[in-house]
Amino acid sequence: MTTDVKPIRNEADYDAAMADVAALWGAPNGTPEGDRLEVLATLIDAYEAKHHAMDAPDPIEAIIFRMEQQGLSRKDLEHIIGTRTRIAEVLNRKRSLSIAMIRRLHDRLGISAEVLIRPSRKNAA
Repeated sequence: MTTDVKPIRNEADYDAAMADVAALWGAPNGTPEGDRLEVLATLIDAYEAKHHAMDAPDPIEAIIFRMEQQGLSRKDLEHIIGTRTRIAEVLNRKRSLSIAMIRRLHDRLGISAEVLIRPSRKNAA
């Protein structure tokens, strides 16, 4: 572990910072080690946001994923989305989510509203 903290400019710097974090993990706050860990975590976050950014998921993929996580069936979505026909239209990307559906999906399934308001990838089905 090096003593100087420097910017993360490439993957080698990133790997070295990650190794330092692993060595410092669990260091108490307010100690030199804890302070170094906090600074490294901030640098790593900034590097990952720029170089390892991930696109937000498609809203329909997010709904299906949450259904799988919670063991929900399409029938379980009736109180959130509406009729079986409407659920099929939404999940088959034939109908967009309404604001009311987005609110209910967010409130009842905990799916980020930011994800739900994104346009669905029409050809992702």
